[in-house]
Amino acid sequence: RLTPRLFPVNPPPSGAGPTSCDSRESLQKQSGNVPQALLHSQTAAWDHDKHTNYLGGPICYETPGAAPALAMFGVQQHNAPGHVLCCMCGMGISPNPAGMCVDCIRSQVDITEGIQKQCTVMYCKECQRYLQPPKHWIRADLESKELLTFCIKRIKGLNKVKLVDAGFIWTEPHSKRLKTKLTIQKEVLNGAILQQTFVTEFVVEWHMCDACSRAAANSDQWTACVQVRQKVEHKRTFLYLEQLILKHGMEANTIGIKSQPDGLDFYYGSRSHGLKMVDFLQNVAPVRARDDKQLISHDANNNSYNYQYTFMIEIVPICKEDIVCLPRKVSLSMGGVGPIMLTTRVGSSLQFTDPHTMRQLWVDASQYYRNPYRSVGTARMFIEYMVLDIEPVQGLPQNGKYLLADVQVARMSDFGVNDNIMCARTHLGHHLQAGDTALGFDLASLQIVDPELEKYRRGIQLPDVLLVKKSYQEKRRRKRAKGINRTWKLQRMNVTEDEAGAGHKSGAREADKAAMDEELFMQELEEDDEVRAQVQIFRDHLAPAGGASVGGGGGGGGDDDDDDDDDVPEVPIECLLDELSLGKNRGGDDDDEDEEEDNEEEDEDEDMAD
Repeated sequence: RLTPRLFPVNPPPSGAGPTSCDSRESLQKQSGNVPQALLHSQTAAWDHDKHTNYLGGPICYETPGAAPALAMFGVQQHNAPGHVLCCMCGMGISPNPAGMCVDCIRSQVDITEGIQKQCTVMYCKECQRYLQPPKHWIRADLESKELLTFCIKRIKGLNKVKLVDAGFIWTEPHSKRLKTKLTIQKEVLNGAILQQTFVTEFVVEWHMCDACSRAAANSDQWTACVQVRQKVEHKRTFLYLEQLILKHGMEANTIGIKSQPDGLDFYYGSRSHGLKMVDFLQNVAPVRARDDKQLISHDANNNSYNYQYTFMIEIVPICKEDIVCLPRKVSLSMGGVGPIMLTTRVGSSLQFTDPHTMRQLWVDASQYYRNPYRSVGTARMFIEYMVLDIEPVQGLPQNGKYLLADVQVARMSDFGVNDNIMCARTHLGHHLQAGDTALGFDLASLQIVDPELEKYRRGIQLPDVLLVKKSYQEKRRRKRAKGINRTWKLQRMNVTEDEAGAGHKSGAREADKAAMDEELFMQELEEDDEVRAQVQIFRDHLAPAGGASVGGGGGGGGDDDDDDDDDVPEVPIECLLDELSLGKNRGGDDDDEDEEEDNEEEDEDEDMAD
């Protein structure tokens, strides 16, 4: 049995085969200019008849009796079936087209040659976007799929290899470095496929985008302005809209947000961003929109025009827990409901409920503005009542979370003064019990000046009391006295306050009024789970833990007070989130579409000018 070897061995006995043996150097001289790797891969092939290799040079053989001589030169014999020797190092390997082991192939071939190992990316720290040449800016979070796709597209030379895997290597957020770990495959010698992993580093350079540069130079250089207004006495509606805007990330494209006495102004760098905000507000609130544009500049040489667009959004001046007097025409069109209705829900439409018949109706913005009407009672007119007795009305079905009941109440301010007891019918049969306190309107003493109420032909007998909701004011006051505070908070937008009232005494009053509106809005979040489900509530790690009652040493009466305070509604702990920016940033596709829409709009303006 003859076995080819690449290293010189002792001459075999006579009759065992060729007796002359050349070294590796002699084989290379005889092969001429044949490459080293090809020579090594071809020396393992031979002709059994001529006892010579395919390159024409002689090949050495050994007989089984030459084992001691082979051991002297350090040659190992591999008798395992299906293995060959590497033509470079002589290690036993599985057969492959290159005839070399993986380490030798890597030492001879580098498949990452020609691939960029270090790149530079532009980043605007004002709007937190990356520059995608030539002029597009995309927004992506750290270690996100969008950022990984952006980085891979920036690497030159990847089109010549096959990308198998990619991922980020963690770096310090302030290091201004991004590192990606890429795994690629490429066909090398004689069809062998080699896989290799390497690291590419991206250097982040700060560079302001055009929109941020214009905003920094002059904050009034805006293209679109969305003016949101509501003619009411408070701003709780805007607190709710603020949470919806933050939840859906609609404030991301704003250049600035300015507070006005009756609303907010949102400034944008493109008209498409303003239109997106208008569409969002129309889906979450009953609004009416108008728009206008003003010519800023005109270049007659290239026939270009620069406009400023203004969108006026007017919210229906009716809020939750307000009472309204429906016009007679509207009441007849709705089946004769009313005329006094309670606003129980505000979304894209208004929900009105008749507390005496449990009938409900929905009114959208278009229906409202055909026959507009205003509130005749707001939350500032609430009076606190004590529930003396309550009895559900028999024979009437339950309507959702409401149940019709007859109730006897007395004003909290009348205790110790008189014995006036008022009877009424309420929709809060499931929520009230004897001894509870409730907030409502005193219709007997409330002067309703509305011409629509006088248009009803027959006389309308209004109830003395209209209860709106259960009150927890006293229980909340006792909990605050014990040092038990809220363990959650809300995110807020960066709003620039109006400078008109700065430096005046009205500034302190406005601050107190805003604090009161915020407190009432937080109480509404605790009491109404439907409103709470629409906003994001975050855990406040800086809030002190709830402690025991101040003064210590409580007796049986203190335990009873604790039991009474347990029914105060609170935000469940499973509804709290850690303070993270969830789903705020989007990819660059939306920005590209917005810029394309802006170009189309500019073309339309030029055609109109022509």
